[in-house]
Amino acid sequence: MSKGAPPGLLTAFLVHYDELVRRLSRRPGLAGQAGDVMQDAWLRLAAPAAEDGDAPAIPEDVRDPRAFVFRVAGNLAVDAQRRACRAQRIFAPAEAGDATVDPAPSPEARLLARERLRRLDAALDDLPPKVRTALLLHRVDGLTHSAIAARLGVSESMVAKYIAQALRHCRRRLDSAGLVEK
Repeated sequence: MSKGAPPGLLTAFLVHYDELVRRLSRRPGLAGQAGDVMQDAWLRLAAPAAEDGDAPAIPEDVRDPRAFVFRVAGNLAVDAQRRACRAQRIFAPAEAGDATVDPAPSPEARLLARERLRRLDAALDDLPPKVRTALLLHRVDGLTHSAIAARLGVSESMVAKYIAQALRHCRRRLDSAGLVEK
């Protein structure tokens, strides 16, 4: 057996409509949605009582129809606020840090890297052979100063001087071209 809302609830809804709209409009984020919430409340109150579990049944023995109407509208307002928050999170524009970034360097970065490499290669070609060899053995091959000294037939302190000389020379060359990374 399916029945509509008790007449007292719909009457309470109509009598307190303006007060309820004002109350809902004061809630944060609901100023523009108060009318929608009120329409949902009317549909909820006027709907037939559910016997099959589709919609919540409205009790026939409501002691305070005004309080019941305000509670129904308040609950629907909370639901509307939650939906709005979910929609805002889902459809919000991506922040600069939120966007998925392509890990590949940009064309400009690739061009600058090629130019730095070309200039560095030219700077290495300008170095004396022992100085260049000491730098490459240390930085590329990862050899210690003593291993480089044994290979080149010089002292360890001379290897340190060679490496420092090579680094200064390469830095000056890249700096003059404006390609030094700070």
